[in-house]
Amino acid sequence: MSKALCESLTLFHILRSSLLGELPVANAPIQLTLSHHETTEGLTYQQLTIALMSRDRIISPQDLANLRLPAGLDPRKGVVISGRAPVWLYVYLAHECHPTLWVACFDPRLGAVVTLTHSHAFQVGQVISLEELNLEMPSIQPAKLGSALLVVGPPDSGKSVFSHLLFSTLIQDYPDIYLQRAHWDGEGNWILELPEGASNDEREAFKLANKGTLTEHFFPYQKEAILNLRQQKALVIVDAGGMVQPEKQSILEACTHYVIISSNPEEVEPWHDFCGKQGNLQPIAVIHSTLENTLEILPHEPLLEIRCGPWIQEQVEEMPPALLEKTKLLLNSIN
Repeated sequence: MSKALCESLTLFHILRSSLLGELPVANAPIQLTLSHHETTEGLTYQQLTIALMSRDRIISPQDLANLRLPAGLDPRKGVVISGRAPVWLYVYLAHECHPTLWVACFDPRLGAVVTLTHSHAFQVGQVISLEELNLEMPSIQPAKLGSALLVVGPPDSGKSVFSHLLFSTLIQDYPDIYLQRAHWDGEGNWILELPEGASNDEREAFKLANKGTLTEHFFPYQKEAILNLRQQKALVIVDAGGMVQPEKQSILEACTHYVIISSNPEEVEPWHDFCGKQGNLQPIAVIHSTLENTLEILPHEPLLEIRCGPWIQEQVEEMPPALLEKTKLLLNSIN
């Protein structure tokens, strides 16, 4: 069978599916929607948007069995796949969209990264910038930026666990949230979402295997990533590691607020100096991290100070209500 005939049959099956109007399964955990756009350069393309419909935004590989592409996917145009989803879902959708002119995956920190192409006009690895995509961001007012909350404090105080819990709690009701790990220690969300049976030694081994080092480009890249995210998200939570470093000035320039979580009271003031006085960021709260199971609001108004813990994976269940309410105020504070 010739290559041309194979391509024709592939296009036929896509068009047939479109004409049949395959509808999404009711109450499906994954919702796919198709929209059509034009870049600032006049290029027409389509966007395949992923929405995870369960309140906790958790899906399983078995959900792929009933997943279908929306009707109307045009193989003569490129497609940008976007939305928060695990890697395996992106791989599946990229494969399903293979017959289209080109396929790109949307990275909200960069733009649309071309990963597959049948067109001489596009190259694998090419980035269609956020400005070129010309997308409307309905959650953020034009020319406005969402807030960015910097999570700081000394090592071993629970920053990563706190950041992940805050993100996981807020996203249940506010989908326009993003957690940016602006550190090279290898402790991303995937480490914290390992199966419950994973031991601390196994988690540490995964972290060490993926740990990087600081380079001169690292924090300037993070700054641009955070600013790009703020164009699209109501709130960006930023975990920037446990050391006060002059190199982090770029991060300060990209953020708007900060929260300190510290297991050592003597380490709190240096972070106030760095984030508040030097970075001109607004403080949200100070969390005095403990290994005890406790929750105590300290009388230090107007700044919220809480003594609570332990901030250890699988030992913390919910975000302190007072802290959660303070953070929610940022969602209505578009800068």
